[in-house]
Amino acid sequence: MEIIEKIRRHPLYREYYNKLEEIEKERIFCRHQMEHLLDVARIAYIYNLERQLGIRKEVIYAAALLHDIGKYLQYKDCIPHEQASAEIAAQILKDVSVETNAEQSEHVPAKKDTFSGEEQREILRAILGHRKKRENMSVLEELLYTSDKQSRLCFACPAERECDWAAEIKNMEIRT
Repeated sequence: MEIIEKIRRHPLYREYYNKLEEIEKERIFCRHQMEHLLDVARIAYIYNLERQLGIRKEVIYAAALLHDIGKYLQYKDCIPHEQASAEIAAQILKDVSVETNAEQSEHVPAKKDTFSGEEQREILRAILGHRKKRENMSVLEELLYTSDKQSRLCFACPAERECDWAAEIKNMEIRT
């Protein structure tokens, strides 16, 4: 998945990932580093396969890697991280999705080394919608929301009692 490595190596991604890593280094609650991001991607991809949703693996991994990239700005400037993440992700997706074929349709699935305009919009919508369950979520939004919550091992977390997450969204059991 060359396109996913392009995201991970993008200077803007590295900048915000490093800032987030630094600001969370003493955090006792859930952190938002690569382990979490890849857990979200893997859970989402498993659901995608099990439910035969047909979402391209690169799209799922891109959404997962980018969904919390703006968390640093939430800590620093009180900007909701889904909004900050979508802004940062939009620039990164644009940069890594330089069309290799100028005639590629807006709606035709992209080659593996790029994202179509439609895929970019779907990824951004999923990032913006990953925090709250609501009606009329896109398939990718719901996949990211569910996987994000299920990636957290609240049942095994030493800080669970101090966590301010609502009980109904805490992951208090192993789900298969």
